[in-house]
Amino acid sequence: MTHLVTTSDGRSLHLHEAGEPDGLPVIVHHGTPASGVLYDHWTTPGIRLIAYDRAGYGDSTRNPGRNIAAVVADVETIADELGLDRYATWGISGGGPHALACAALCGDRLTAAASLAGVAPWDAEGLDWHAGMGEENIQEFDLVLAGEEALRPATERDRLHMLSLSAEDVRKMFETLLGDADRAALTGPLAEWLHASSGHGLAPGADGWIDDDLAFVQPWGFDVADIARPALIVHGADDRFVPVSHGRWLSAHMPGSEAWIDDENGHLTLLQNRVGEVHEWLLSHS
Repeated sequence: MTHLVTTSDGRSLHLHEAGEPDGLPVIVHHGTPASGVLYDHWTTPGIRLIAYDRAGYGDSTRNPGRNIAAVVADVETIADELGLDRYATWGISGGGPHALACAALCGDRLTAAASLAGVAPWDAEGLDWHAGMGEENIQEFDLVLAGEEALRPATERDRLHMLSLSAEDVRKMFETLLGDADRAALTGPLAEWLHASSGHGLAPGADGWIDDDLAFVQPWGFDVADIARPALIVHGADDRFVPVSHGRWLSAHMPGSEAWIDDENGHLTLLQNRVGEVHEWLLSHS
């Protein structure tokens, strides 16, 4: 089920829902680039899944100049429109910081939050942000630091390339980013979902992708050390999209957080292997 909600500044947010209507509402923050298209594998007893296309992706209106914390107003709008008296949240990859923003800044309705393979702040003290990252992401963030004028042509080129690929060929887009675990997993239903999610998110243009990238390297608008509600950091050591050092840094700088860091998983495999467990954790903190 999909529908639109309208923010106080007149933008549209496109929502995607699945799971049990009477279950714990869980708001999902998609990766970069992608969309709120939900993966059937994530359905979990007791969970009502609510994803959305982040501003500038899919059918959601762009919010130019947004920082990471700007997502909080959008999530509060979603909770208001759906009449949620409590909810939890998680985000994957580029969605991780947005889930942490909610953990830091949302109201009391939010019970708990999880970041799966999420990036750490750009200025994280003691973290070599690029170390262990695949060459494609390193090149991308070199352009990010040069600003939107330098970033846009390359992002538009990559967007068109992604849209031209079939689900069977989607691995070609991430050649330097796939460790052994992710390479083995990116086939069948997972590849089909990733193809559908990125296709929907990027169909109207590259604005969401560009705005995400620019937001990652700017001040986020909150300090992860100030997160007081239950928070979970999940990361796999075989991750070349977002190296495991990011997850370790976050867990070390978020007092009271819980960390699940393992040697078996990569980046994409978390979507296949750990979301159900994350849902169980969120239920236990509801």
